[in-house]
Amino acid sequence: MKSSDSSQSDGSPISNPKTRALTFDSWKRRSFNLFLLTIGGCIFAIGLNGILIPRQFLSGGVIGVALIAHYLIPRFNTGFIYFLLNIPLIFVGWFCVSRKFILYTTYGMIVYSLAAAFIVPRFPPIENPILAAVLAGIICGLGVGITLRSQGSGGGLDIVAVYLHKKLQLRMGLTSFLGNTLILAVGAYFFGLEPALYSFVYVYTSGRVVDSVITGFNQRKSIMIISDASQVIAEHILSELNRGVTFLKGTGAYSGEHKEVIFTIITLTELAKMKEMVFDLDPNAFMVVNDTLEVFGNRHGTRRVY
Repeated sequence: MKSSDSSQSDGSPISNPKTRALTFDSWKRRSFNLFLLTIGGCIFAIGLNGILIPRQFLSGGVIGVALIAHYLIPRFNTGFIYFLLNIPLIFVGWFCVSRKFILYTTYGMIVYSLAAAFIVPRFPPIENPILAAVLAGIICGLGVGITLRSQGSGGGLDIVAVYLHKKLQLRMGLTSFLGNTLILAVGAYFFGLEPALYSFVYVYTSGRVVDSVITGFNQRKSIMIISDASQVIAEHILSELNRGVTFLKGTGAYSGEHKEVIFTIITLTELAKMKEMVFDLDPNAFMVVNDTLEVFGNRHGTRRVY
């Protein structure tokens, strides 16, 4: 009679290949998330210490509060103030988002704080303040966007942005923009309107870059095609573009004719080929191209779970 005990003859447990594979994949995902948080925090610190602080620009959110405190009392280190201000938000995220997200975020917050304290790059002088604000927005937005592509964040308003994105599907760049604008209004009171207006350019640019980094890798074009040759066009989409096709039932309001409307999702690089193919097959086809915010599903990306 065979024993049901899952151990080898020497008493050691049998190693399950599937368990080993899952463990490796889990560590690989964790390492990748930590890598994104580290790189994102360092890039943000480059924009912060390289452009924002030397130009006396303001920012929004928690880092904006830290900058205001630093400008008013220069001996206060920006990274240290940022760390202290994030402690209450960590508790909010722990109970309202997820513990995994907050553990990653705590690491990201530490990276942000240390990077802000120790990474001090030297940029060539930029005379035009608007160009400086745009460049700072690109660099800092890239850092925040890379951070938010992980399963954590760098702390601050990112915690609030992720919570609102999770609950209300609000774009994280928009949430950051609105919160930043409020802090800029406070900064304008202390330092004047002109620095606040330049900083507004930075905040807007940063918010746009954040959204582009987060959703840019998953943006697709949705296509609707009305044609008398819908079957032929669908076959070519399936065979030449290797994209799925859905037929929607349509009826012309004027003619009353029933037609099959083609619906499909493609990438931007496939759009030119799609147009050429459709109008070669039917010069009288009617084609609508729409931008999508995000597409999830078969071969089009997976939903990020925080």
